[in-house]
Amino acid sequence: MLFPYPVPADTPLTVLVVGATGKQGGAVAKHLLARGHRVRALTRHPASEAGAALLQMGADLVQGDLEDPESLRRALRGVDSAFLMATPYEAGPEAEVRQAMNFLEAFEAEAIPHLVYSSVASADRRTGIPHFETKARIEERIRQRSLPHTVVAPVWFMDNFATPLYGPGIAQGRLAMPLPAGRPLQMIAVEDIGSFATIVVESRDTFLGKRLDIAGDVLSPRELVQVLSTLTGRAVDYEETSLEALRSENPDWAAMFEWFDRVGYSADIEGLRRDYPQVAWHRFADWARRVEWRALGQTRRPQAERQR
Repeated sequence: MLFPYPVPADTPLTVLVVGATGKQGGAVAKHLLARGHRVRALTRHPASEAGAALLQMGADLVQGDLEDPESLRRALRGVDSAFLMATPYEAGPEAEVRQAMNFLEAFEAEAIPHLVYSSVASADRRTGIPHFETKARIEERIRQRSLPHTVVAPVWFMDNFATPLYGPGIAQGRLAMPLPAGRPLQMIAVEDIGSFATIVVESRDTFLGKRLDIAGDVLSPRELVQVLSTLTGRAVDYEETSLEALRSENPDWAAMFEWFDRVGYSADIEGLRRDYPQVAWHRFADWARRVEWRALGQTRRPQAERQR
């Protein structure tokens, strides 16, 4: 991973990162460490392979669980900032909200100066998408408590295309989604979330109380397969799959794709590039060029969609 930081931060901060052993939290932790900040990585499994990798990079691992409020207070004690993300894909949407509430209570009790909450773009627009609405509830609770915060709200992850959900199909020459071929979809590389969140942490006063939708590129499925065909060296075809079939399997994602087609994200990509040039803001082609697509062809496709 390349970092856009020629020199370390002037004043190293101590930052607790939730989800540091995952893709998004991991990107945040890596960028903070690259700037010379002290990272406390909250994890349920410090001995995991991902935990060991963070430890090698210089992070401090703290064992804790979003279901265990006392462990959260211990982890938060004395930090300058905290990065929070929560997911409905492990224990369900109500668990996502409950776990976030546990964290907010611990954050408030420890009087931490700054919370960076990773939501989802357009969660504040009453989309009706279940996993957008849970994040809207969390955002509302943050505001009600008057916590010192910034909401960073990314769009669809480019990295989704390299998961078992899409990667094997792309490697074999097919991208299938329940979205019209010509419908533009805003997207972002997880690496750019880490880079932008680091800027927010370092510039607390500039971002305090703000909510920012972030994206790095916008392409239609037709344009995506054109890029992928060039990069993989084989034709990648697009197939628009049935929204109704997805609705019977995963109503949450069906609502999301229906909203993508009807409304869609509206992050100001050009404004972000202008105002925050420190962030790479990867174009899809730049991100996809670094993926080993052939290797993904050996990965088994999961039974149901599990990632945002």
